[in-house]
Amino acid sequence: MEARKHYGPLGIIALPGCEKLAKQVNAYLVAWRANRKSDQAGYVEDSYMIDVDLPRFGSGEAKAALKQTVRGYDLYIMVDVCNYSIEYTMNGKSNPMSPDDHYQNVKRVIAACTGKPARINVVMPFLYESRQHRRTSRESLDCAMMLQELVSFGVTNIITFDAHDPRICNAVPMSGFDSMPTSYQFVKTLINLDLHEDFDKEHVLIIAPDEGAVERAIYFANILGVNVSMFYKRRDYTKVVNGKNPIIAHEYLGESLEGKTAIVVDDMIASGDSIIDVGKQLKARGAKRVIACASFGLFTSGMERFDKAVADGYIDKVLTTNLIYQHPETLKRDYYVSVDMSEYLASLVDTLNHNASMEKLITPSEKITNKLKES
Repeated sequence: MEARKHYGPLGIIALPGCEKLAKQVNAYLVAWRANRKSDQAGYVEDSYMIDVDLPRFGSGEAKAALKQTVRGYDLYIMVDVCNYSIEYTMNGKSNPMSPDDHYQNVKRVIAACTGKPARINVVMPFLYESRQHRRTSRESLDCAMMLQELVSFGVTNIITFDAHDPRICNAVPMSGFDSMPTSYQFVKTLINLDLHEDFDKEHVLIIAPDEGAVERAIYFANILGVNVSMFYKRRDYTKVVNGKNPIIAHEYLGESLEGKTAIVVDDMIASGDSIIDVGKQLKARGAKRVIACASFGLFTSGMERFDKAVADGYIDKVLTTNLIYQHPETLKRDYYVSVDMSEYLASLVDTLNHNASMEKLITPSEKITNKLKES
């Protein structure tokens, strides 16, 4: 198999907390390219990983130091801003890394490159500050500022997944920004669960847990050929709790759930309060099975509330991807299913490195349809 011309030698830098996913991506790329004939420098390698040191001083300050040259490379910096398991020492005290710390590491690595790579791409599966995507009062627009800052540093492409609001790309309209879908991997995983369920209107209903998830739910429903229903969050706008107006109730808008499997589709699960309340209401309305599908499982309040929700019969399965850190205790739950995104991410990197069209990767409708036919 003849290799297409690539943009430049491929290099992958995994920032602390993203090493596992990066190594899986690297393994796919090594295997694929070993079977391609190419005389291009740096095309077939034993590994595309580039080591970087990010030491900390006792004060908590840090720096980045590359272990090899990146001159002329097509560089992919992978970062998991949600990985709270990484710690550093400051004044003798251990501190978990926050999203701010992880993002600062991205900037340090770019600075260490000193403009030498042919191209810099940032792979940030969970988009930093993506929930602060619009201004409703005297507020900062953190996500937009981050995107503009990366572009000003010379980043050509920013790759993320299921951005909370993909319209945030308007902050950098002349630069490469792609919010990639996770839909095909979720459909494939649902089929492999062997639920003994026909994916049709008589047996399955896609649920949007709030207004923000409607577009995502409609896409799922259209691809699967089923109907969609939704909840909207009724909030108390006279109060602010933890930076947001508290939810009074989830109001259901949709068709009968009697005897159907309800697949709840969202971009993230944070504390889990909303998804559990939605599951409770779905079961009360006659749903046979409730499956929660979210691209990012933050589980900020732990898994115990999900244990109880499963024991109470409100939720049957919880599916999230391996694009961000997964706590070992989460992986032990028998109701939890990890959706592997490493092969898809490797395909993205391989395609970008060849400057090829990503249309089929951005809109995987054909692949989903074929997978459903196979089942």
